[in-house]
Amino acid sequence: LLLSFSFLFISCSNGQNSISIDGVDCDMHGSAHYERPEYKLNEYKNRYNFPIKSDYAPLITLTERISSGDEEQFSIDKAVILTGYVFNVKMGGVETCNCKTKDPAFRDTHIELTPDEQHTGPEYRVIVEVTPRIRAIMAVKGIDWSTEELKSTLIGHKVKISGWLFYDAEHKSQAFATNPEGERNWRVSCWEIHPITYIKLID
Repeated sequence: LLLSFSFLFISCSNGQNSISIDGVDCDMHGSAHYERPEYKLNEYKNRYNFPIKSDYAPLITLTERISSGDEEQFSIDKAVILTGYVFNVKMGGVETCNCKTKDPAFRDTHIELTPDEQHTGPEYRVIVEVTPRIRAIMAVKGIDWSTEELKSTLIGHKVKISGWLFYDAEHKSQAFATNPEGERNWRVSCWEIHPITYIKLID
């Protein structure tokens, strides 16, 4: 899981604008219709370039992320480095960004990050995600970022994670920051790191 920080500052281009999923070319927009909001947002979810030094936002702590319900507070063109406790790791849903595949190899991995092991309720959980394109780049480097490997390795540990900021407005009704009284809330905010470009165990 250890990836040299020097690699964070190298722009990576492996020609992944379109990848084959279930035998079909899946481009940066996935299977979203061009008139749908997710058509443009999928471009951000499917980024596979690694942030360079100038891409990083000023220090943003996990606590700041937790309290934010403001869609304009941060820029999704910026990257961040966060530290936190991994409460859970699980496979993401069937989404248009991945052309609605059900193949685990091409679905996102959701990592639920919390401030520490004492504060793990849904009101504390920040969602950070590994995507198929970044997973493939890591595989070439001999690093296994499959959901199964990350689940067996990260849960219950403190980590340092870096990647691109993303605001997933689809989850406004399921986040405490935007729907404080929601009975089905499972996350604190719509702000995510999506995709993750670096993971390091720090405990």
